[in-house]
Amino acid sequence: AIAETVEPALFREDAEKKLYAAVNQAEKEAGQAIQNEDFSAAMLALSVLREPVDSFFEGVLVNDEDQAVRANRLALLARIRAATDQVADFSKIVG
Repeated sequence: AIAETVEPALFREDAEKKLYAAVNQAEKEAGQAIQNEDFSAAMLALSVLREPVDSFFEGVLVNDEDQAVRANRLALLARIRAATDQVADFSKIVG
């Protein structure tokens, strides 16, 4: 199950905290760019997530034994998908 919201108190790893902060910032900047119909700037805002996402997957076991921690991590990943979905439908990319 995926939690409805991300609960920072459940973070156990620094990579989770850094990704959460990066997602918050990227969502804010991408949202402002979208309002201004500056989709290039929106993509640029989201591009800063690469390093924190890479670090997250290198250092964090998403499917933690603790169900609350697992659900929280999945909710964090869902926020990334939601942020990118605002800018482009990446499911349409083939190849």
